[in-house]
Amino acid sequence: MLNYPPFELVALVKTALALLTAFTLGGLIGFERQWRQRTAGLRTNVLVAVGAAAFVDLGLRMMGPEGSVRVIAYVVSGIGFLGAGVIMKEGTQVRGLNTAATLWASAAVGAFAGCGQLLEAALVAVFVLSGNTLLRPLVNYVNRRPISSEGTEALYRVHVTCHPEAVSDARDLLFEELERLHYPIRDIEILSEGEEIVELAAILVPSTANAHDLDAITGHLERHEAIDSATWTVSAAS
Repeated sequence: MLNYPPFELVALVKTALALLTAFTLGGLIGFERQWRQRTAGLRTNVLVAVGAAAFVDLGLRMMGPEGSVRVIAYVVSGIGFLGAGVIMKEGTQVRGLNTAATLWASAAVGAFAGCGQLLEAALVAVFVLSGNTLLRPLVNYVNRRPISSEGTEALYRVHVTCHPEAVSDARDLLFEELERLHYPIRDIEILSEGEEIVELAAILVPSTANAHDLDAITGHLERHEAIDSATWTVSAAS
């Protein structure tokens, strides 16, 4: 026969207060995410915070501080798996990292609440909300800055288009023109391949590149019969 622990009103009130705190603070974090149409919004952040608080509170009531510490360790690792589910890679872009980090932080809010550290839980929630709101203008300012080799490790590509039968000649011309001005090539890849047009891109080793040099290279490439068009692009190195 199972022996259940005796009913304790004080402990129940503490648990209710911890869950209410986690629900409220997780709701504030989730509302900000929902407002911005993120993958993990209001309900997800509330459930993460409340779940973390419930598990930590259970560990605390069953085994004391040692039990809560054990549960917190499992909460941290468990939220890592949950956060991985919202991270998506689209080409060279990785999306969902901020959402995953927010879920992780919501779990921290719940863990504090579950341990009875309600003011600390509120403080963590304030910092999470500040990170997602107050830092946004700074992030937008940095992202709007033009990519340059001085401020960013820039990755340069020289693109050419040609007919399928001229791919070998176009590849050789890319090597010759870039080597002539001492720009090392990391790779030459085929970006698109059709029946009439093939696009090649020479990826330069990340280094300082001169825009005038690249303009001269593409202009010289376009004068060859094997090349239909030539241009260059720059992006942030991953």
